[in-house]
Amino acid sequence: QVQLVESGGGLVQAGGSLRVSCAASGRIFSTYAMGWFRQAPGKEREFVASISWSGNSIYYGDSVKGRFTISRDDAKNTLYLQMNSLQSEDTAVYYCAVYNVRTAAATTPVHYWGQGTQVTVSS
Repeated sequence: QVQLVESGGGLVQAGGSLRVSCAASGRIFSTYAMGWFRQAPGKEREFVASISWSGNSIYYGDSVKGRFTISRDDAKNTLYLQMNSLQSEDTAVYYCAVYNVRTAAATTPVHYWGQGTQVTVSS
């Protein structure tokens, strides 16, 4: 059973930065691609970023390119999302995801989801 626990969400002013983390249990962490999604109130869940099992292939959603950075630390079984230049439109619940493939893009089906962490950007 895979468990994903997000942390690091909170309230930040527009233009600020925040880093969210996802701690994963099990050996799955270093084997498969992982990613971040987000869902704002009244909107569909949106792809944010993904990183391959090796860390060599990274994809970003168009709305976060140049502002967000995804990374992984296999020694700590932890996935990160560094968010800079935050805007009010970035307000959402951010979800960690694990795939069952080694490289994943925006439309690749997710295998496991975390419970989410709220990020609120005040303008």
